[in-house]
Amino acid sequence: MNANTELESLLQAVQDGRTSVEQGVEQLRDLPFQDIGHTKIDRHRMLRNGFPEVIYGSGKTPEQLTDIFEHMKGRGNVLATRVSPEKAVFVRERIPGLEYNALGRTLTAMEQQVEPRANEVGILTAGTSDLGVAEEARVTCEMLGRSATICSDLGVAGLHRLLGTLDQIRQYSVLIVIAGMEGALSSVVGGLVEQPLIAVPTSVGYGANFNGLSALLGMLTSCASGVTVVNIDNGFGAACAACKILRAIDNAHS
Repeated sequence: MNANTELESLLQAVQDGRTSVEQGVEQLRDLPFQDIGHTKIDRHRMLRNGFPEVIYGSGKTPEQLTDIFEHMKGRGNVLATRVSPEKAVFVRERIPGLEYNALGRTLTAMEQQVEPRANEVGILTAGTSDLGVAEEARVTCEMLGRSATICSDLGVAGLHRLLGTLDQIRQYSVLIVIAGMEGALSSVVGGLVEQPLIAVPTSVGYGANFNGLSALLGMLTSCASGVTVVNIDNGFGAACAACKILRAIDNAHS
């Protein structure tokens, strides 16, 4: 049950007399946020921006991750990003049913299946080395109820690979384009399509790549108009932006 549904059920119960006002106030105490000592879990984030709180796994101990999952499970889908394999093993041994994506480094509890539409988010990568960031983006989209498909290894070093996939690429409502090196793929795709495009620079590349800085600057200075850029290796942020765009499209058509 997500925060919206939980709050609606509580208000309905108070209106129907099945829950007293005092009991309702007691239950509301944990809705804004729940303090579990090392972490304050944001229960109202879904109400404010449509997305539940997501766990950033890097820097947290395995015990902290386990504790957070235990408190968040049962209230909707739970997503943790940047989770190392060692931490994933620790948490999964204590909480059954969690799924770990080793490539994307995501740990998830899927409690609410959503039937997404086809061709919502297309995730394009310049090379196979960018697939970790792409998987993070794909899992994030799916946890937020949107379909996402990865089309990999379309980099400009072999432009015919991109051109041969262009008809498929144009079917998606939103595109996430992921590239390292000089980050040129987003400019090329941006000049060929009309969809909203979110560019993700990656830390893939040789020494002068500066761990993704060259790709970031290349994407920020793109001559293709309308390209939006997120931070280096931020597949999660790109996926959240794509899902917000899709929600705006849905709202405009409703």
